[in-house]
Amino acid sequence: MNSENGYIAVVNHTAANIHSVDKALQKVGADARVTADAAELMGAAGIVLPGVGASDAAMRALMRLDLVNPIKEFALTGKPVLGVCLGMQVLFDSSEEGQLPGLSLIPGIVREMQPSVDGVSRKIPHMGWNAVQFIRPGNEVPQIFDGTPQDTHFYFVHSYECIPASEDDVVAVTNYGSTICAVVARDNVIGTQFHPEKSQDRGLDIYRRFVDLSLSASGVKAN
Repeated sequence: MNSENGYIAVVNHTAANIHSVDKALQKVGADARVTADAAELMGAAGIVLPGVGASDAAMRALMRLDLVNPIKEFALTGKPVLGVCLGMQVLFDSSEEGQLPGLSLIPGIVREMQPSVDGVSRKIPHMGWNAVQFIRPGNEVPQIFDGTPQDTHFYFVHSYECIPASEDDVVAVTNYGSTICAVVARDNVIGTQFHPEKSQDRGLDIYRRFVDLSLSASGVKAN
């Protein structure tokens, strides 16, 4: 799947599970490049924005590295953008976790999860395997999920949840005491609240198809 002309940029904003994402992409045969360089990012076939940590820390790092506008400009090219966990959350307009604005690539907010919903207690953070249900028709689900069965279990670690402004941007949900947005997509921008790199073979399948999609969108043939 490696190509001299097509690589995946893993955005190095210093507040993420960067190396596990990089290793997962390499495992599926991608030319993955961990980078904080705007020019290298813009030359990529697709970019992955990983995430572990706090919203403000991630956004502060992106601003310090002058990567906010390049990420937005990259999204405008139509090439695929994948945000993972906190990387998904910073795709939104704002988060209750901090004061800084997000990337505003998907309209909506990020809200703190509550330890009790309708009188039912739940442990926060949400940590562990949960079944994911696709709520869009099959032909409207991003192709990186092609072949992913309903109720596939993926690994979650988070204390905040995404609330898209439009339900049309919700691709899949999971239940953890309440219905939680698990996957969002708006055009070429996709986010997963779960960690594909921690989700064994099904997660690696998502990265493999993301690489295929990215190379295809850039007109690059995989080896």
